[in-house]
Parts: sequence; structure tokens; C-alpha cells
Amino acid sequence: MLREIVHIDEELCNGCGDCVPSCHEGALQIIDNKARLVSDLMCDGLGACLGHCPQGAITIEKREAQAYNETEVMKIMVEKGENTVVAHLQHLKDHQEFEFLKEGVQFLKNNEANISFDIDKVMQKVHNNGKQQTGHVHIKAMDHAHSGGGCPGSQSMSFAARGITLDEGDQVSGRSELKQWPVQMHLINPQASYFQNSDLLVAADCVAFSLGNFHQKWLKDKTVAIACPKLDNGMDIYLEKLTRLIDKAKINTMTVMMMQVPCCGGLLQMVQAAVQNANRNVPVKAVVVGIQGDILKEEWV
Repeated sequence: MLREIVHIDEELCNGCGDCVPSCHEGALQIIDNKARLVSDLMCDGLGACLGHCPQGAITIEKREAQAYNETEVMKIMVEKGENTVVAHLQHLKDHQEFEFLKEGVQFLKNNEANISFDIDKVMQKVHNNGKQQTGHVHIKAMDHAHSGGGCPGSQSMSFAARGITLDEGDQVSGRSELKQWPVQMHLINPQASYFQNSDLLVAADCVAFSLGNFHQKWLKDKTVAIACPKLDNGMDIYLEKLTRLIDKAKINTMTVMMMQVPCCGGLLQMVQAAVQNANRNVPVKAVVVGIQGDILKEEWV
């Protein structure tokens, strides 16, 4: 299958081994004085090793590779002991790979009788970002691992849209139809439950500022991701996330809203590329918004 995986430039690699401890999956080893990827099966492609290579010899590439298998990885992690399991699960949590995290936790539950260390303690440490906390924490503490780590502003949240109410004279009061957080493409987690089977709105950053009825007409009953194809970096990450939303979250439709300026067309191109890369097909509607808030074009593409 085609997926992201580490690539090691042997000419740059000096065999220092700094990358090996940072690969919690154990996919890297020093062999013949060079870092080697010893298992496609175990490399999760998240790149924790990149920042630990002083020679800049490690990059991420997309190529045919054996599918990553969290269950097989956990078998090896358990053999290495409690601290390795904690580091591995924390690694998944920090990178918001919550499906793999749930799979790893389920492996611990299923094999608790054969594991020599305290599983509740492992869950407690991961739940508290590697720190031990006094008192008993049941293994269900990991059931809401989807809340994410790092900046609180990127924590995934689902909430009921409050709806638009009309004041006297039919003036819109401005109440929100937003039912999820975060919304920026870099911050969204395609595995968040609120994306499952949803109708996704992919909007350029400027659209909501131009349309007075953005919430009640366009955002209502949809999940949303916003991006700027001109100013944002990491468009390849956006493409991957959109593809995962199609294949894994099984979104129903995508509505792409972009401004009339030429650079905004990159948003639609990116969505169409994601549809081509995906294994599923979803209907895509393109909406072009004028800079004064009028709808210039609306069509299924």
C-alpha cells in the first residue's frame, strides 16, 4: 500500500544513533554504522525521529510499504516493559493518532492477564502526559483520549449548534451554527467522531468574513475545515487529511467555498486531488464567493 514512511540518506547518516531512542516503535536500528529502517510494519510515519538526527539524514517519503500494524507493535512494546509502552502510547497521543491509540489500549485490555506490569498505571501515566498521579485511575481514563494533547486551543470538541434566532425586524442576531472545534485544517483530527458520516464544508479563510449569512445558510448542519491555499504551509498535510476524511470518516459530501480571487482556486484543486487519491467517491460542490458577499457560482463538480 502507498503510505508515508521514513527515508534515511546513508550518505548523510554517520551512525550516531540519536534517532533510535526517539522511535518508540523500534523501527530503527544501527546496523553497519548506519541507521536502518528494519520494519515497514512498525514505522508509523509520524516522524518523531526527524528532529533527533543532527545530520538531517532522515526525511518522510510516500512509497509502497507494508501497512503499519499497531497490534504487532504492541506485542514488541510489552516485551520491552512498562516505560516503553508508556512512551509509545504517549507518542501516539501527542500525534493525535487516536485510532492506533485505542487499538493499543485494547491490546492491553485483552492481554492483561499475561502482562507483568500494572496496566492501570500505564493508562494513568499516558492520560496525564507521562506523569504519575496518586490515586486509582480506571483504564476507562483512556476512553476519551480523542481530546488530544498539546495546546488546549486544538483540543477536539463537539457541541450542539445554537442556531440562528431573529430579532425584531428580522435582523439576524449572529448566533453560531458551529458544532465542532477546532476548525483550522492543520488542527483538525480526521478521526474525530463528529466527522463520521458528516457533510463537510471546506472553506477559504476569508469566506466567512464576506458572507453575512454564512452560518445560517452554509455552515448549518455541517462540519467545517478552513484553509488558505495561498498563505498556509503544508498543503500535502491538508491533502492527506482530506483523503482520510473521505476514506476513514466516510463523509457524505464536500462543499468547497472559495473567494473569487485566483489563488483561492487551489482549494478546489486540493479537494479534487483528495477525491482522486481516496478509495471512496464523494460528491463535491464548488461555491465561488464575491468579495462583496455575493455568490458568483454554485455547481457540483
